[in-house]
Amino acid sequence: MRKWHRWLSVLFGVFLLWIAITGVLSQVAVLWPAGSDPAAAAAAIPPEGFVCPEGWRCMPPRPDATGIRGMVGLFHHLHSGETFGPVGTAISVLSGLAMIFFGFSGIWLYVQMWRNRKRRSLSSRLFWK
Repeated sequence: MRKWHRWLSVLFGVFLLWIAITGVLSQVAVLWPAGSDPAAAAAAIPPEGFVCPEGWRCMPPRPDATGIRGMVGLFHHLHSGETFGPVGTAISVLSGLAMIFFGFSGIWLYVQMWRNRKRRSLSSRLFWK
């Protein structure tokens, strides 16, 4: 199991780093504070007498998405691999499966090390130095 864990981490490490960075950037772009433009705030107010039709979800228009906020879609497409076509999407899915494998195999390796230490009477603590 340890050999698989190490070899797959070498192979998928670059892709997982890419997915992690673009995922963080997409969340930062969403959470980035919007500029307080009085004209955009005035445009968000519906005109007098406007009533949202029944069954519709009426929302004020979005303020002009400039700067990092305007790049949310780009970051999402880079994150999911859609920018690189079906190959990018397949690599993204395989990287997700690799993360699941790394989680389970890492826990498995840790439990094996803990059992070996306990059997040799080195330390029965869950965490050791």
